[in-house]
Amino acid sequence: MKKEHPTYYINSKQSVFSLNLHEVWEYRDLLLMLMKRDFITFYKQTILGPLWFIVQPLLTTLIYVVLFGNIAKLSTDGMPQVLFYLSGITIWNYFSESLTKTSTVFTSNAGMFGKVYFPRLIMPLSIVASALMKFAVQFGIFIVVLLYYVTFTDTVHPNWWILLTPVLILLMAMFALGMGMIFSSMTTKYKDLTFLLAFGTQLFMYVTPVVYPISALPEKFKFLAYFNPLSSIFECFRYA
Repeated sequence: MKKEHPTYYINSKQSVFSLNLHEVWEYRDLLLMLMKRDFITFYKQTILGPLWFIVQPLLTTLIYVVLFGNIAKLSTDGMPQVLFYLSGITIWNYFSESLTKTSTVFTSNAGMFGKVYFPRLIMPLSIVASALMKFAVQFGIFIVVLLYYVTFTDTVHPNWWILLTPVLILLMAMFALGMGMIFSSMTTKYKDLTFLLAFGTQLFMYVTPVVYPISALPEKFKFLAYFNPLSSIFECFRYA
């Protein structure tokens, strides 16, 4: 009796709509395991452990308040300086970490890719999701500070735009994931791009309204800010 062998078709994906997201769902256990690994590895063998997620944004906010708020006298559009800089730092940290770590996902996990089959999208997704866990901790700090100003001062008035926060986070995650995967495919051949991206990400922060509002820019340069996909996300987040 002739034994039948399954037929496999190997072809290139020409469209984003051809992504097999159902297969990613089937490997959700692997995704959760990689998320846990990335999260634990971050603070393993550190003295403060997970407290770094709290200490880092608070210290950075304090430095920005002194440097940009009191010395450079940058405008915060009437928002309390602590709240303004903490909001920018919180969402910027999530974006920059997702982008830089995703950009090296294929080179840093090349050995794993060659040993076992799994959807390649799992790796970059695990990085973005792991960074989201850290973001959740820092966002919790921001909420506490926000509630303080809402309760004890009359300078902050949240509005219904705050309901768009999950959408803004999703848009930022998708942008970081997409850009990171593009750079990751190129860094497999051109290693120098890893260093270029790290440097470029630092510069990109200063052309993104992280430490200043768009209203603080000269009128002739404001239109350039809106070419930055993150500008609208940051401004909408603060407006809410």
